[in-house]
Amino acid sequence: MSDHDPLTRAEHSMVPGGAVGEVLRLDEPLSFWGGLDPATGRIIDRHHPQVGESVTGRVIAMPFGRGSSSASSALCEAVRAGTGPAAILMGEFDEIVALGAIAADEVYGVLVPVLVLPEGGFDRLPTGQRVRIGIDGTVYSN
Repeated sequence: MSDHDPLTRAEHSMVPGGAVGEVLRLDEPLSFWGGLDPATGRIIDRHHPQVGESVTGRVIAMPFGRGSSSASSALCEAVRAGTGPAAILMGEFDEIVALGAIAADEVYGVLVPVLVLPEGGFDRLPTGQRVRIGIDGTVYSN
């Protein structure tokens, strides 16, 4: 497969934009509020399968969001600190995650695309794979 062949394409772009990074595929949803240390970018929820992993500059792939409305402010704070993800790929709509990304763009001028993938969209996105996300929501191997 060449880098011009799409791995998957977003069904919906909640926060459209392009990004490049290494995939961090989460086995379970992550609450940014209480599950992520915005100062370090590390997952701190001790019950999460990827506890200790860093989201900094990575493309997070997770089935859906988890947590309260405060998750948007925690994501925005991680972006402000320079420890936020490059993009977030989800299996379901999550307005709270999208709100955090929109606020980070408006306040800090840092765009974190948030895309909803079709069913099976995560199947070709293993942790460690480098990907490029086009502004049209297409995810390519990089």
